Amino acid sequence: MYVTVNHVTREALVSPSHPHIYSPLDPSLCAVSLRMDGQRSLQASVNSSYIPTSISSMCDEEHSESDASGDDTSPLLSRQQTAGSLATRHCPEDSYNLVYIIFFLMGIGSLLPWNVFITAKQYWLYKLSNNSSPSGQEEPHNDLSDYFESYIAIASTIPSVLCLILNYLLVNRLSSQVRIMFSLLVILVVFVVTTALVKVDMSGCRMQFFGGTLASVALVSGASNIFSGSVFGISGHFPMRISQAIISGQAMGGTLSALASIVDLAASSDVTDSALVYFITADIFTLVCILMYLLLPRLSYSRYYMEVASVPFSESNSHSSRLDSSSGSVPPLKPILKKTWLLGSCVFYVFFISIMVFPALSSGIQSMNKDSGNPWATTYFVPLTSFLLYNVADFCGRQVTAWLQVPGPTSRMLPLLVFSRTALVPLFMFCNYQPRYHLHSVFFAHDLFPVVFVCLLGISNGYLGTLPMIYGPKVVPRELAEPAGVVMSFFLTLGLAVGSAFSVALVHSI
Repeated sequence: MYVTVNHVTREALVSPSHPHIYSPLDPSLCAVSLRMDGQRSLQASVNSSYIPTSISSMCDEEHSESDASGDDTSPLLSRQQTAGSLATRHCPEDSYNLVYIIFFLMGIGSLLPWNVFITAKQYWLYKLSNNSSPSGQEEPHNDLSDYFESYIAIASTIPSVLCLILNYLLVNRLSSQVRIMFSLLVILVVFVVTTALVKVDMSGCRMQFFGGTLASVALVSGASNIFSGSVFGISGHFPMRISQAIISGQAMGGTLSALASIVDLAASSDVTDSALVYFITADIFTLVCILMYLLLPRLSYSRYYMEVASVPFSESNSHSSRLDSSSGSVPPLKPILKKTWLLGSCVFYVFFISIMVFPALSSGIQSMNKDSGNPWATTYFVPLTSFLLYNVADFCGRQVTAWLQVPGPTSRMLPLLVFSRTALVPLFMFCNYQPRYHLHSVFFAHDLFPVVFVCLLGISNGYLGTLPMIYGPKVVPRELAEPAGVVMSFFLTLGLAVGSAFSVALVHSI
């Protein structure tokens, strides 16, 4: 096997048991093209591509190559490009991991609005109940409170799918800066209004408040998905560690919101006081995301990859010229789907199963010792076992992908593992979900069972959901990396939309 770097041939070691595992001998060089015995051409990547081994250093990852297969094997950075100096110069370092941290924070911000809405359950129960006492005690059951999570899931995911389609159509018409800043401003405005309504008495207009809440969720979710799709799209031009930072940040956003909810429950007996602090925190963090994004182009590390991404291809490279569409056109969908349809299907099914269970089903599972009066079994059981535990497990699963990327993008084991998560649905159905109207049997009548099941759901969601997401932009040519990231985000949101619809039927069937 030979690695050709700027017309210089060097030998690379290949494991006899893993012939597709390799690493460049000189990690300081960015432009690499590789061919094995003339049989398969692997994509060279200036923005780092799939490597199935653990990442020993930042520089190794930034200049590794892709293991994508198929007919379209043009390199992500062609040697015929007009900006050869960009491809051959030393890549700047991510000083103090600032770029990683910025994308991590934007990952938190991309899902924080959704997590705020679904984890403030006691606040919504109070607002939608007939009880005017803000003491945080359990309210009488009604249709709005019993199925609120299902309604909010539908209201969030359907506009999300539509906005991601719009985001794909606009990827070459509006700059990522315009899309990201506009979406963040929409989120900020809606959250400011939501914060202002916390202390307003809505007991006389519950249905109007319910409709307004769903409209707010729809606006925030649509804007959040334009934001996350755009951020994940531009991360496709960066090393794989940056894409992983976004996805881990999303899980951390859920963890922080769940933890804040528990602290609020412990510190305040008034659910409106807790919600006020909760929503103000979300307002502040949205402002932080705006400031962090404005800082990003000022850092040499991010500026380097953005410059490489904007390099035009040479007219002599006919294949690349066809793919490098004009700035105002819609990116070609067929070559992206040809490379990513299986990975996208895995993403779809992972989140389809997850949203069916969490939060509509998992948050309705109550402690078997609820009547004991123990705060663990009453006040804290659902926030701890459903929201906090799931988000911590999800974050751990996503973070593992920074060091372990197995199975690979072409492995048959990946879709098999994804499909195996289907078994989690009946496990949750036969825990102590309340109220039960049709399935009266509770097979898993112990508080430990939902704890174990939530851990499995979260870890598998984090790991198996992250792998295909970070593989997607790396298996397509460089000029399609950003729209490929948007397409992968579309598969994710489509899974959430379809799964949320199924979750309503699932909850009503119990």
